[in-house]
Amino acid sequence: MKEQNKDGISNHRYRLGYHVMPKSGWINDPNGFSFFNDYYHIFYQHYPYEPQWGPMHWGHARSKDLVHWETLPIALTPGDKEDKDGCFSGTGIVKDEKLYLFYTGHHYYDDNDPDHFWQNQNMAYSQDGVHFTKYQQNAVIPEPPQDNTQHFRDPKVWQHGDYYYMIVGSQNTDELGRIILYRSKDLLSWDYIGPVNVSNGQEIEGYMWECPDFFELDGKHILLFSPQGMKAEKEQYLNLFQNGYFVGHFNYDSHQFTRNHFKELDHGHDFYAPQTMLAPDGRRILIGWMAMWNNVMPEQVDGWSGALTLPRELRLIDDHIYMTPVEELKKLRKDIISCDYKTVKNKTLLVEDIAQTEINLSLSYQNFKIQMTDEKNDLLSINFNAYNNKFTLFREDLLDSRYATIQSANEIHLQIYIDTSSLELFINDGEAVFTERFYSETLPKLWLSAEAPINMSSEIYELEDNAIRFD
Repeated sequence: MKEQNKDGISNHRYRLGYHVMPKSGWINDPNGFSFFNDYYHIFYQHYPYEPQWGPMHWGHARSKDLVHWETLPIALTPGDKEDKDGCFSGTGIVKDEKLYLFYTGHHYYDDNDPDHFWQNQNMAYSQDGVHFTKYQQNAVIPEPPQDNTQHFRDPKVWQHGDYYYMIVGSQNTDELGRIILYRSKDLLSWDYIGPVNVSNGQEIEGYMWECPDFFELDGKHILLFSPQGMKAEKEQYLNLFQNGYFVGHFNYDSHQFTRNHFKELDHGHDFYAPQTMLAPDGRRILIGWMAMWNNVMPEQVDGWSGALTLPRELRLIDDHIYMTPVEELKKLRKDIISCDYKTVKNKTLLVEDIAQTEINLSLSYQNFKIQMTDEKNDLLSINFNAYNNKFTLFREDLLDSRYATIQSANEIHLQIYIDTSSLELFINDGEAVFTERFYSETLPKLWLSAEAPINMSSEIYELEDNAIRFD
């Protein structure tokens, strides 16, 4: 690795301007997303010593507005008897003016086999939201049920009525992914209730369900999770592991969840392990890991790896989750670059020479193409086919495509957030979303072209480039 500067980074070429990322080292899953003491808190799986996965810590950042984030001291460090080899993912919940964190303790057996491990569920708490104390009586759930394999992780806790509920991602002894349920009166003593829902088959719905989240949205219950092992189809389930949700109904008396079929949440190459929280104003807000296992991560040679997505508000329309950037992100706008209405056909430059940009486009419902390039190369392209309502996003570095089909409409509305090495595309108020990383050492250009003249209305803004603090 190159010699590092005092901030732990040897080269800042891919560093982001307004996304949560590590000061140095590794990030993956968001954890403990919550609101406490007038701050939004986001934790994340973190290895601070190298830019690759290692014994997991909980990194921590907080924000007053979901836009400007300050990085806080590491919240959880592994090495105690309850979490000897890692503090894996989990959740945050506020009770009696304390912030409680529930997390998975990871333990290896002494045989040098990384696939031979066991897991338990633990708790830590804080009165100030900065310094955390592990519960002296950990583990609160020392082992999985008897019909479970070693896969037993990522607790999500919420309150309903007089009880607290916890779901845990797991795998049964038939090696099918599932979600199991616990219940408590006090967050300390937990009773096992049983499975809430189980995969319909390893290749159909996965052999392991991890990073579960459960919440109500617009009158329905949502089970959001990350299944491993789903078989790729022609234009679906193309990442190594998937992210998505079931819409259904949870019966708090029978503890059963009746649901429809699995739907992918984000169609990009770089999105996994999303987690939500209920904001004080009632919005359901989501943040995900802006990467994917086994994807290329060129920033690793610079001393860091991974980032979190922008916070997104969720809505449910016709049993389909729509994701839109939270309203607060308008605070990132520094200057308006252009506000225009014109007809376009030939390849037309939309924006150049700015690392942090928000592009808002309204386009006629017809075929078009958006291209991102730098001085030497094509980086990615976004094609829309109006005949079959399909978007195709192609990554030049991977020579690989991802797809999303939308409902017919009178126009196409696109909201695109570009940071130094990331792109988040929101289509028609979040009906479909693509999350992508890209890597260029020169500032990108964005172009629009169409097969026939296309009407275009645009608003383009330059955004802040220092919304993340590492004091």
